[in-house]
Amino acid sequence: MRAALDAPRTTAPVLLSEDVRDATLDPGEAPMPAAVLVAVTDRRAPGLILTRRTDTLRRHAGQVAFPGGRIDPDDDGPIGAALREAREEIGLDPAAVEIVGPADRYRTVTGFEVTPVIGVIPPDLAFTPEPGEVAAVFEVPLDFVLDPVNHVESSAQWQGVERRYYEINWGGHRIWGATAAMLVNLSRRLDWPAMAAA
Repeated sequence: MRAALDAPRTTAPVLLSEDVRDATLDPGEAPMPAAVLVAVTDRRAPGLILTRRTDTLRRHAGQVAFPGGRIDPDDDGPIGAALREAREEIGLDPAAVEIVGPADRYRTVTGFEVTPVIGVIPPDLAFTPEPGEVAAVFEVPLDFVLDPVNHVESSAQWQGVERRYYEINWGGHRIWGATAAMLVNLSRRLDWPAMAAA
């Protein structure tokens, strides 16, 4: 996957850069750095580990997300933050993750600039969700979530602004917003239709 991320392309991919900004945030305010772990399972048909956030969280309650959060001063950059957050949220041992590298950053509606960190993990690990943050941990087929056919563009009115976003529906799970946008970017960066056909 690292080679695919670095491979030269004849045309640059069109990437998504940010959600519509929250009207309560200062437009000049610097975004808060954050990182998420894009954990790909090392199996013949790779999967992707996602979480469903608890319904009691102040922001993004009940939504599907990658394990992750803000980058703390003690973290070793985005990779350190992604590994720490994955340990805290789902009990993933950092030693079990083979880091591939960072992907394209994405700015969220809530003022975070998120660096997705791609890593490969063994299949069928037992996860321990942190009950205050994570309601469920599940695996989706990587080829499904990266296939542009499954990237549905939708829109909704939010704070008086039409917000356009992508969503990916799999197995009763609605993956949308920033998580879907990062998957769309990864698909475009990898030129997934061509890569999947190779």
